[in-house]
Amino acid sequence: MIQKRPDEIVLIKKACEITRNALVFAKGLIKPGVSTFDIDKSIEKFIIDSGGSPACLGYEGFPAATCISVNEMVVHGIPSPDIILQEGDIVSIDIVVAYKGYHGDAARTYAVGEIDAEKEKLMKVTKECFFKGIENLRVGDRIGKLSNAIQTHAESNGFSVVRELCGHGIGRRMHEAPSVLNFGKPTDGPVITENAVLAIEPMINAGKKEIGMLSDGWGIVTRDRRPSAHYENTVLFTRSGLEILTLELDDEHYAR
Repeated sequence: MIQKRPDEIVLIKKACEITRNALVFAKGLIKPGVSTFDIDKSIEKFIIDSGGSPACLGYEGFPAATCISVNEMVVHGIPSPDIILQEGDIVSIDIVVAYKGYHGDAARTYAVGEIDAEKEKLMKVTKECFFKGIENLRVGDRIGKLSNAIQTHAESNGFSVVRELCGHGIGRRMHEAPSVLNFGKPTDGPVITENAVLAIEPMINAGKKEIGMLSDGWGIVTRDRRPSAHYENTVLFTRSGLEILTLELDDEHYAR
């Protein structure tokens, strides 16, 4: 597990501040009739105006600044003028910001207008999975403690956990070791070390866990086409506990 120096943590925190602010900005863009392309372009400008750069743009050929995934799309949706948000949709926005060579990463799932009870519960449980995962998680624990807590909470609510995708370390690169699974036994995985920074991101399906890839080579969808939700934060682990670097003020009560 990669331990970050104090000067690196300062830059990661700044990248995460821009990421967090970009998500707050993005939430205000979500409404029926808006294209995911227009949302992406607005967020891209916000990130650049804030002094960061959109790390997804051009990453392994990805053509946009953000990943925007609607309803049954789990992650990696390519924004498009042809994808128009409709009343009752849920939409996940995944933002990675680079700042002076370091990264912040976070994702949220938002309701588009009024949504049905299943989608409402799915969004709520997905967010809860993140906070259940980090509850009492400390330096010296195995990542499996987090993974098992996420899986247990999701499945106890009748949902399923995506197996093929996971969280990750983050710092100078968008994706660093270790992999942070959302399922498994408490004894699985590496031990969390002091000054490790992890992107923790439950991806929870309303139906079955199986997924597939679209022909564009990016979009990941549920095989049964039931909705999926995504909630992610970048988290710093220190000797005294942990710090959620991308947490909005509205969600701070979850972390208490």
